[in-house]
Amino acid sequence: MRAFAELLDRLSLTASRNAKLVLVRDYLKTTPDPDRGWALAALTGDLTFDAAKPAMIRKAVEARVDGVLFGWSYDYVGDLAETVALIWPAPSDRRPNREPELGEVIEGLRTATRAEVKGLLEGWLDALEPKGRWALLKLMTGGLRVGLSGRLAKTAAAMMRPETRLTPPSPDGAETITPLEPVDVSAIEEVWHAVPPPYGDLFAWLEGRAERPSPDAPGRFRPVMLAVAVDEAVDFPKMDPADYAAEWKWDGIRVQAVVEGAVRKLWSRTGDEISGAFPDVMEALAFEGALDGELVVWRDGAIAPFGDLQQRLNRKTVDARTMAAFPAAVVAYDLLADGATDLRSLSLRERRARLETLVQGHGGGRLHLSPVVEYADWDSLARLRADPPVGAAAEGLMLKRWDSPYVAGRPKGPWFKWKRDPHVIDAVLMYAQRGHGKRSSFYSDYTFGVWTEEGALTPVGKAYFGFTDEELKQLDKFVRDHTVGRFGPVRSVRAERDFGLVLEIAFEGLQRSTRHKSGVAMRFPRVSRIRWDKPAREADTLDAVMDLLDAIETGGGRIAKV
Repeated sequence: MRAFAELLDRLSLTASRNAKLVLVRDYLKTTPDPDRGWALAALTGDLTFDAAKPAMIRKAVEARVDGVLFGWSYDYVGDLAETVALIWPAPSDRRPNREPELGEVIEGLRTATRAEVKGLLEGWLDALEPKGRWALLKLMTGGLRVGLSGRLAKTAAAMMRPETRLTPPSPDGAETITPLEPVDVSAIEEVWHAVPPPYGDLFAWLEGRAERPSPDAPGRFRPVMLAVAVDEAVDFPKMDPADYAAEWKWDGIRVQAVVEGAVRKLWSRTGDEISGAFPDVMEALAFEGALDGELVVWRDGAIAPFGDLQQRLNRKTVDARTMAAFPAAVVAYDLLADGATDLRSLSLRERRARLETLVQGHGGGRLHLSPVVEYADWDSLARLRADPPVGAAAEGLMLKRWDSPYVAGRPKGPWFKWKRDPHVIDAVLMYAQRGHGKRSSFYSDYTFGVWTEEGALTPVGKAYFGFTDEELKQLDKFVRDHTVGRFGPVRSVRAERDFGLVLEIAFEGLQRSTRHKSGVAMRFPRVSRIRWDKPAREADTLDAVMDLLDAIETGGGRIAKV
């Protein structure tokens, strides 16, 4: 447990992406099984413990410490795990002489009843030093939040791969050195959901001791193919419109729906299972295979605004009333597997033909086909993009080469995204302050920033409205859970390239400002959307904001969304 606690502590204090990779790689290389596997599962968010709840932790500490003192301390520190780790009193008798191992803690949390967990928790807290207590509580509550994405942790695992493998001596005493091919993170993602933690088979493959595990697990997640933003001036002259299919970029969230035998899964684009929040969709899907599409609320034969979908996101379960008020559906635009046949190596044209056949024969109102947009040239497509007949449910266009296979990652060239609605940016929450009046107990005033060329965040505006009361509670909780500093009444929120909350900010205009470090000021900014699904590194840049400002000043008005 001590090595895991040290890893979490160093990760939380390290801003550099490469340094985080090295820290995780070295931990995985030097830590024995099964502890390293459990650590990797925790870092990737694949560990949950139903018997361990924050209320139980609070009850345990309030039995040892004055409740008022704990309340004041918790309000000041702002983080439950950190508060308990610091305030937990050492036992009056001799401290236990053995700290628990990580695997021992995991096994205890997985097998113990809720009544038994309380006793285990108290014993572990007595045995650990403050840093170990903090790591234990973060592990129990699933809130590691050390600025490390799941994909980055898998990238670090891929870096474990040695360059060569030494085979055991043969009967004649000879040893053989065999070169090993590097492993890309997409190869790990391909098998990830087929290898349960603590990932013994995965490590054996990465270290060259065994063959690659089979990815063929029913309901598994397939690594997604992503698009790059199109540069009209640079890209269009090199592109033939006849080579590209155009379709609307629907204003929902990217999902992967998988039905394989009795296994039904709905995955987000980052590989998080969200099936529990959409049982109505999963029960209605009547195909065999895996498809890529957009999850939306479908009402009266059309896609409803994104705000309706938000009513169902970030829930483990959903009641019948909510499902009836916000009926969800999948708008499909790609077919990854048809039955047991993997289609990803086929061209988009071939995959599309099979997808059309599947959707046409499906029936019901939970699966729809994303139509191909007919166009003659880039100018006519630009006119459609500026004034789409589908309305606000489309935030732009997607351009996909008809001959492109489905490749994991973000390759340059096959797929492009061409967004509209220029007066919206994606920014990262940096600071928060309590509101006034009925909001005086909530952190409701938010400062947000965009990425500079040097990879740092610079503030570009403040917003304190545009969200619902329920969203305010979610934002307030995020601020309290991720506070990293205080400046008077202002809280600094954790915001790094691999961790942060992205807010979609809508605004009426931009102007140059010498009063702001970024050089720009926004007119009437508001939070138009909370992008729980978007990684912080994909937020907008200051260069893109300045390009928008230049376009507005020169009369360009509304240009493609930055």
